[in-house]
Amino acid sequence: VGDKLTVGKVQKEIRVGMSGSDVVSVLGSPNIVTTDEQRRETWVYDKMSTNVSYEQRGGMAFLLIAGGAAASGSTSTSQRTLTVVIKFDEKHAVRDFAYHASSF
Repeated sequence: VGDKLTVGKVQKEIRVGMSGSDVVSVLGSPNIVTTDEQRRETWVYDKMSTNVSYEQRGGMAFLLIAGGAAASGSTSTSQRTLTVVIKFDEKHAVRDFAYHASSF
């Protein structure tokens, strides 16, 4: 799904009534495609990203590790998920969509 999938992109671009090909041009290909009992498709997009940040502590403290030098500091990691569910009607037009974003 790559960088195309963001909450802003979904809010701004996805509309009830748009075609499946228009959805693909905006968001890319879905991760999962299912059909309901009436043979209507549901597309699921699922994106997870990990952000790692490094904060160097003040001073010029360096540690020698296995022949190399490493700066003294701390690393923090955060993860973000975005799930988008798009439901289509019998004519393959968007009939409903929802999304959920979380950070941890």
